[in-house]
Amino acid sequence: MIDFGNFYQIIAKSKLSPWLEVLPAQLALWQKQNHDNRFNHWLNSLKHLPHFIPDEIDLKEQVRVTAATQLSAGQEKQLRHLLLALSPWRKGPYDLYGIHIDTEWRSDWKWQRLIKHISPLANRTVLDVGCNSGYHLWRMVGEQAQLAVGIDPMPLYLCQFEVIRQLLGNDMRAHFLPLGIEDLPKLNAFDTVFSMGVLYHRRSPLDHLYQLKDQLVHGGELVLETLIIDGDQHQALMPGERYAQMRNVYFIPSIKTMENWLYKCGFCDVNVVDVSITTTDEQRKTDWMTSDSLADFLDPSDNSKTIEGYPAPMRAVFIAKKP
Repeated sequence: MIDFGNFYQIIAKSKLSPWLEVLPAQLALWQKQNHDNRFNHWLNSLKHLPHFIPDEIDLKEQVRVTAATQLSAGQEKQLRHLLLALSPWRKGPYDLYGIHIDTEWRSDWKWQRLIKHISPLANRTVLDVGCNSGYHLWRMVGEQAQLAVGIDPMPLYLCQFEVIRQLLGNDMRAHFLPLGIEDLPKLNAFDTVFSMGVLYHRRSPLDHLYQLKDQLVHGGELVLETLIIDGDQHQALMPGERYAQMRNVYFIPSIKTMENWLYKCGFCDVNVVDVSITTTDEQRKTDWMTSDSLADFLDPSDNSKTIEGYPAPMRAVFIAKKP
């Protein structure tokens, strides 16, 4: 079982304290519903994780930790085995005591594209919606966030995050809660809210934007990254059964449509700070994620299209404020 007691203590005397009215019961229910054989297997990796004392930790330029003395061959083999047991690793990369987890996504590239455009995270309380393994939470800590909270309902990602936390020396500035945004009350308590790669998975994108706004303080900042298409302010793509082999893609807006959605939901000061085509260098198969990846989802005769014939993935980062 995962113990969330430290998080409860941290938020008890903060502006997040109203969350305690519902959160313990929600997490207890989640653990009861997700206690299956796979989860037990992943938890077992946590229990058998060897203890290392960190020497140097870098969260500013990467997520990297080293020990004062090099791991023995046996220690490295044991650690690598335990980390591989938590595959697939999709978001990263991580460098942990000499072991490089080469994840499917170069999430550090996305971070580099947006970090220079957002409000400084120092001393801010931050929420990352759909945080996967929590890679960006550690980069937020590297930017001196006071508290970085990630939510994602997937049990594997929770275990991946907890392994990284332990290997980083049990840093308590970042926390992972296995919840979806729809599970959160209207907290109005986060200075910055990130939603990266989530919007197009929501049946109602406007409801998602309202949910994000409900988590922000007045004057707080939304950082949203999503798939986009070329087009005017009236256009959005609603794919059929699959988009790039993903089943749960509902709406992919144009930049102007996305801006209109944000304004319609009550955000202000909307800016597009980056537009990037997703390449097979940024998303690909690795030894840590061996199933199909982007190269398998594109038309082999025309990489500007998905295998279904839609425009290939292009992503934009939007920044907006809650009045």
